[in-house]
Amino acid sequence: MKNSGSGPVALGGKQPPRDTVQRTFEFADRIVQLCVVPDERPGVARVMMSQTLRAGTSVPANVEESQAAQSKADFVSKMSIALKEARETHLRLRLVAGAAILPKERLQLLIDEAEEVKRVIGAIIISTKRRINGWFFNFAFVIFN
Repeated sequence: MKNSGSGPVALGGKQPPRDTVQRTFEFADRIVQLCVVPDERPGVARVMMSQTLRAGTSVPANVEESQAAQSKADFVSKMSIALKEARETHLRLRLVAGAAILPKERLQLLIDEAEEVKRVIGAIIISTKRRINGWFFNFAFVIFN
């Protein structure tokens, strides 16, 4: 779902596309569904799935928080936290597959989606930083010349 123009807009009228917000929500929803059954098992499976659940649901929480950022720097900070959580989720999914807690075939689509979510969030951070640095450079040029 693309941004329809409704909803909060970060400082400067910029925000990640609505589909990024929705995509991370759907990703977390799939993580929750995945973690329900193994959480019934004791031991390592329970711990691993609990950690995967926390990291996976933190991604959209931080993306949502970025929508109310008070500045572009705050936006980058919140999206950077989302990226760290996406990286952790990707790692934990690979560990769950590698340890055969769940079959790799069942996890592969989520592992691939975690990789894509990392790339999308990373690209948003990079493009926002470029806009911040470009703005500062242009501002400094006008002021000091």
